[in-house]
Amino acid sequence: MSAQRETRTDGTHHVVVLGAGYAGMAAAVQLAARTGKRRDAVRVTVVNAGERFTERMRLHMTAAGRPLDAMGIPEMLEGTGARFTRGWVTAVDAGARTVRIDDEHDLPYDTLVYALGGVADTSPVPGADDYAYTLSSAQDAQLLDDRLKALDGEDDEGGAGIHGTVVVVGTGLTGIESAAEIAERYPRLDVVLLGGEQPGATMNAKAAAHVRAALDRLGVRVRGGVRVAKVLAGSVELEGGESIAADAVLWTGGTRVAPLAAAAGLDVDARGRIVTDRALRSVSHPEVYAVGDAAAIRQGYGVMHGTCQGGMPTGVHAALSIDRVLRGKEPRPFRFGYYHTPVSLGRGDAVVQFTRPDDSPRRICLVGAVAVRYKETVTASPWPTYGRMKKMPASGAFWPRGGRFTRIRRIRGDK
Repeated sequence: MSAQRETRTDGTHHVVVLGAGYAGMAAAVQLAARTGKRRDAVRVTVVNAGERFTERMRLHMTAAGRPLDAMGIPEMLEGTGARFTRGWVTAVDAGARTVRIDDEHDLPYDTLVYALGGVADTSPVPGADDYAYTLSSAQDAQLLDDRLKALDGEDDEGGAGIHGTVVVVGTGLTGIESAAEIAERYPRLDVVLLGGEQPGATMNAKAAAHVRAALDRLGVRVRGGVRVAKVLAGSVELEGGESIAADAVLWTGGTRVAPLAAAAGLDVDARGRIVTDRALRSVSHPEVYAVGDAAAIRQGYGVMHGTCQGGMPTGVHAALSIDRVLRGKEPRPFRFGYYHTPVSLGRGDAVVQFTRPDDSPRRICLVGAVAVRYKETVTASPWPTYGRMKKMPASGAFWPRGGRFTRIRRIRGDK
């Protein structure tokens, strides 16, 4: 099939946003709202593989059979003037300034917002890609849910004994939330959480102790200080040779990004993330802005790591920068400081670790019921935030700048 290509003949400045996750949606809604009165001069197009918005912060709930609300990307964009294109991004031609959709359609751009987020990195460990489940998408989470339901339903006549073992690899936040959620939802399954560090290692002593107590209460067997050497069809093999039987394995240890940016010739870091300047533009292709997990964004404390709390501000700032450039102004530097780490521990418990801007833990934390309410407020906030930005774009432009923690004295090669 010959490739189809849109041509630019109307003099409109075309902004294409790749990916409609937390950061991509923030960029698209913010930019469309700010340029709405100039639709003849600026066109915003959002490209995403599906029409449904994926709440990444709730995928551990999907994996444990908790139903989630359906949120439609086209519905959210309605009234903003932004266009929606459903399809897989299969290539970016930075020289021609085009994006290949589904290997058959070329979409041209003048400015590109690259917001194709990360997925679970199963590549370092043999067998993980073949035998482990991930939470990279709603479909992945649903596959795990199907498996857990099947395990829980086996041998019902045998009473309340253990019906299978689920191994969760990775003791970071996603691993903790997933292990707790599965253990609470399926008490007849034996849940094992293992990783290189103890759960809550990045929290203060009180918060970490609460995490460990909650996992113990839910019956989760924790193995910290271990590393997985191989994933097999029915087991996990640790470095040193120990084998742990597993009827299902969930992989939450590390993320990777799509190789599209590197293949397009954009400057990327060792993890494939686009290296940006202070305005979130690619250092090699300034017409490309990178946001969220797809970007290597340097602050005074180092390179940001991917979270929703940081991803949405990057999307909004990219939109602000593009709008300023289109109006003949210079974009401003992006600054962001972390402020909390909310972690659910099933439906009835949670921990909120408040942090310094560099993400190190403060002495203050919330636990129990008040933390549950706080965590749910945070998790539910992105969608209504997009709705408010449609009517009041400035409402999305508030986030902690981080003070002295985010000031950059000078980065070699930065302009």
